[in-house]
Amino acid sequence: MKTSGEIEAAICLEMSRFMQDCLGRGPKEIHAYLIDGLLLVRLQGVLTTAERHLIKTLRADKGRDLLKQVRIQLMETARPILESMVKQITGIQVLSLHHDISTVTGEEVILFTLAESPILRSAKKR
Repeated sequence: MKTSGEIEAAICLEMSRFMQDCLGRGPKEIHAYLIDGLLLVRLQGVLTTAERHLIKTLRADKGRDLLKQVRIQLMETARPILESMVKQITGIQVLSLHHDISTVTGEEVILFTLAESPILRSAKKR
């Protein structure tokens, strides 16, 4: 059994590795929040130099839409890997994955719905 903090830290580490492998760079900041049967991952500073350039040079809505389409496709392709990672860390099957990215702030959120809440160990008090 793990504490919620141990699960959140492991998710951050593995998600950062995944982003590094997939996009060639990791996020500037990453936080994971385990809330009952939900796992929310917030990644900040995720846009690559090429993506930022694309957004600036194309019409605002076209650049945004194109970037979102690419990221959606990447997430759908990587979905089995991400779900397996979450299951390995939490011990719980993933039911669904939801994703969005902001082309304005460079923030990305990934929400995993788990089949149930993980059984957690209480954190030791210091």
